[in-house]
Amino acid sequence: MPTVHDVFAFLNEKAPVASKMDFDNVGLLVGRQDRTVTRIVTALDVTEPVIAEAADLGAELIVSHHPIFFELKSVTDGDHNGSRVLSLAERGIAAICMHTNLDAAAGGVNDALMAALGADAEAALEPETGIGRIGQLPEEVPFDRFLPFVKQALGVNGLRYHDAGRLVKHLAVCGGSGGGDIGLAASAGCDTLVTADVKYSQFLEAAWLGVNLIDADHFCTENVVVPVLTEWLRGAFPGVDVRISQVHRQTAQFY
Repeated sequence: MPTVHDVFAFLNEKAPVASKMDFDNVGLLVGRQDRTVTRIVTALDVTEPVIAEAADLGAELIVSHHPIFFELKSVTDGDHNGSRVLSLAERGIAAICMHTNLDAAAGGVNDALMAALGADAEAALEPETGIGRIGQLPEEVPFDRFLPFVKQALGVNGLRYHDAGRLVKHLAVCGGSGGGDIGLAASAGCDTLVTADVKYSQFLEAAWLGVNLIDADHFCTENVVVPVLTEWLRGAFPGVDVRISQVHRQTAQFY
């Protein structure tokens, strides 16, 4: 059976840690490298319910997208990050987190997002980092038809958007917080940007630039990569039981 180190080495080939952004904290963040792995839980985040789920399943490893911490000065039950690290350590569960390196990776977050929306990726939206994608839908779609399609395709419980009155064909995507890329999308000739965590000023910029803008929730624009991670791991380690978390879902709700 593989070890935690073996799993990390494989993921590092698929989404090299060297490609992460400077602020990021990725890789094996908690756990023993030599621990044998028989079961893995995949999830967008290492939350308390995900940790409990992994423990109930007897999993030795959680593989997530978001880092469990960026900076850690103490490990106590008095703060959110420390409490989760303690919970993992006490249960003997390791955590591998692949963040911006997985955003940029071939087949990673942004390719998975583009595929979920039915478009073919052609290039990176942010060429210097490899983050985001631009591409094209097979045919032009009216924006009022594209909105419900996005809602269903990403399983999001609500959308925030600006309708610039343009048909959707040349698409830009950025999983997670990509509202700052509206100018890049416009410069690339895209009529629509799908991302999340969009600020008020970025909606105003979209209106000024004449670009359709859809905020489809941080979780929902990135959770598309979890099935990809799962299939990667199942293919590489056929003897390991790899399961997608059943307890982690979109946190934000709409009244």
